[in-house]
Formats: sequence, structure tokens, C-alpha cells
Amino acid sequence: MKTVTEMLKEVENLDKQLADMKTRCIQENREPSAEERRIANSVLDRIDELEELITLEQRHAETHNRLERSQRQPLKPDPMGGSDPDRRKQEEKDKFATFGQQLVAVIRAASPDRMVDPRLRTSLFDAASGLSESVASDGGFLVQQEFVADLLRRTYETGQVASRCKRIPIGVGKNGLKINAVDETSRATGSRFGGIRGYWEGEADEKTKSKPKFRTMELSLRKLIGLCYSTDELLEDAVALEGIIREGFGAEFGFLLDEACVHGTGVNQPLGIIASPCLVTVNKETGQLAKTVLYENICNMWARLWSRSMLNAVWFINQDVMPQLFTMGITVGVGGSAVFLPPGGASGSPYASLFGRPVVPIEHCQTLGTVGDIILADFGEYLLIDKGIMQAATSIHVRFVYDETAFRFVYRVDGQPIWNAALTPARGSNTLSPFVVLQTRS
Repeated sequence: MKTVTEMLKEVENLDKQLADMKTRCIQENREPSAEERRIANSVLDRIDELEELITLEQRHAETHNRLERSQRQPLKPDPMGGSDPDRRKQEEKDKFATFGQQLVAVIRAASPDRMVDPRLRTSLFDAASGLSESVASDGGFLVQQEFVADLLRRTYETGQVASRCKRIPIGVGKNGLKINAVDETSRATGSRFGGIRGYWEGEADEKTKSKPKFRTMELSLRKLIGLCYSTDELLEDAVALEGIIREGFGAEFGFLLDEACVHGTGVNQPLGIIASPCLVTVNKETGQLAKTVLYENICNMWARLWSRSMLNAVWFINQDVMPQLFTMGITVGVGGSAVFLPPGGASGSPYASLFGRPVVPIEHCQTLGTVGDIILADFGEYLLIDKGIMQAATSIHVRFVYDETAFRFVYRVDGQPIWNAALTPARGSNTLSPFVVLQTRS
């Protein structure tokens, strides 16, 4: 008998078959033939049959779980509203001590003798207390809550960009966020806050009304997905597996999230600053050689940074840029001084800052000479939304014939710069932004 997942997949394929048939008839401007109508009716009958079987299987699973739960020894509620000591002890027993222990329990549940760890079963009953849920009919289990939270924490710890963004968790039942933001692109009189204007009043002067202008920021959750197959041999070593899963997927999700914040297209992923209309690109110097970064470039980039971002901005660079910084100097008369190195020169540790802001090498910056090789950015002006938790599940059936267990991780997230355009100051000839890059030098 097929699992619920397999039946749902078959329904999806049958529905696609009907849609393709309908499309073909529309393109050929004709009615379905007798044979096509016979096939369509047969397909619809099969869909009805599958839906009935799915409903039956789901009802059976719900009934089985309810009956099994009723056989458990109920715990006495705490009359003071707290946690009964017996309940706390039971909750601890129902938990796995480590992520690796739970993963090993999952693979044992798929063994011929069906050695299902009681903690996998009780996690279904105590889902409300923060434990996991199981899908016995498909051989799957959700990963215990605290382990998933730790994976998400590692995602932000390993990243250098996303950890600096403004992050808003999205509540249950919500798939996105709409925010009314001030539409301000100029600080000229009559444009501040999108249109507010004040007056110094003279006697009998006419007063002119004004109002702010707003725009809608809309973010829709995107899916960041990771899938891992683990052999039975590796699953025998819970410590090794736990380390690989935690470090590997935490680092990978952190890398992809940082990459999206910088280079994201906004299509099925967050919008990165490089593709954002608020990005400011500083021109290179006249006659500047290819693949170089000059002190004048650094000064001009700093001058184009929005003044309120000067306390939070960070210089992100590709490591190819580091030799340029180490050899960068200021000419003073017939001499000069180093910009990035301390008075002792290379014998001491580099200052690792420019204009008081940290210099952080990241892989997401482009190679030397390309736009994005050096980025001056205040990611406090970048908004990330997420569900606040990573979903993690395991399946013992997906790769059963290969003696492998599948682990899937899903993180729903979206992001974009809070700014929709660079800002024209009240006085001055250059636009300003929290995100500044240097023109290509090639």
C-alpha cells in the first residue's frame, strides 16, 4: 500500500496530466476527442479514489494516536498553575539529550524489528510542550525543538552579514509583512519625509499645507532548503553525525543568507544591496590603474555614506583587496604615512579599521577590481523577516533501499534594504546611502 506522501504525489501527477490535455485542446482550438474524454474520466475517478484513501489513512492515524495516548498514565496538574515535579521529570525523559541521539533513534525505527524509541512516540503527544511530532505512516519525524533552534542560532553566528541586519520574526499563520515606510528620497525643502514642509511665519503670510508621503514595503517569506542523506554506518556514531549536521548546515545556511543579503536578485530569494536601487557607486579616480584601491577611493566612499550610518557601518572586503590596504599610504610633502598599518609597520598587528569602522573580509565580496570588492555598508538599514524557527524533519523511507536516512531543513526568510533610493541631501551635489561600493577598475 502506498504512503500518504506517495498518494499525494500521484494526485499531483494526475492533475498535471489533465491540465496538459486541456492546454493541448485549447492550443488546437478543439473539443476533447472521445478517447481523451474517456482518459479524463478515468483520471478523475482515480483522483477520487486516492483522495478517499488519503482521508481514510489520515483518520486511521489520528484514531491510532488518540487511542495510544489515552493509554499513557496521566500526570497530575499543578493546582498552583506551575509544572508538577512528576511532569517535569516526564518531560525530561521524553527529550533526547543530543541531536545525534535523536538521529540514531530515527534510523533504528526503520530497522526490521521496528525498535521505535519511546521518546519518538511521546514527542507526538507532547508537541505543545516544545517536543517534536511524528508522521508514522511516512516514516518521518520532526527534529526536537531545541535542536532546530540551535541550528538557526548557528546560521546567524557563522554569518558576518545577516547577524547585523534588523530582524523581525513573523507570527503563526502569516507568510509575509507589509510596512508603511516614509518615501523620502530628497532632503530639499518640501521633500523631507516625502513632502512635509514647515515655514517661518511672517505677519499675514498665507500658510500652505503639506503632508508626508508613504510607500509600502512588502516582504514574502522565501524558502531556504537543505537536504542531507546519511548512511547507517555514520548514524551509528551519534557524536560524529551531530557535529557534521550542526556545523555543516548551520554554516551553509549562514553563507547563503549572507550571499542573498549582498547579491540576492529578489526573485525567490531576498533582494541584496548590490541589486538595490538605493546603492551608491563611487567613481574611480581619473587614470586609476586596474585592480587597485586608492586612499582617495576610501575617502570618497566614506563621504557618500549616510551620516547616521557612520556609527554602524562596516567595510566588507574580498581578501584580494588586503594587499592594497597594507600598501596604501598618504603622501605628505616628500614623505608619507601608512593608512592601514600601525606605526611599527608590518611587525605589528594591522589596525583592521578605516575611519574607525571595522574591516571584515568576507567571501561574498567580488574579486579585486570588480564592483563589490569593497563595500561600505550599514546593515542595520536592511530588514530581514523570518518565521523565527527552522523546520527540520527526517525520513527513513526516502532512501530506504540505499540504507540511508534523509534529513531536511527548511528556513523561511525574506529581506530587502529599508531604503528604496539614494538620498539627495538638502545641500551638496552627491547622493548618500547606507550602502556604498566602488566603481569597476579593470
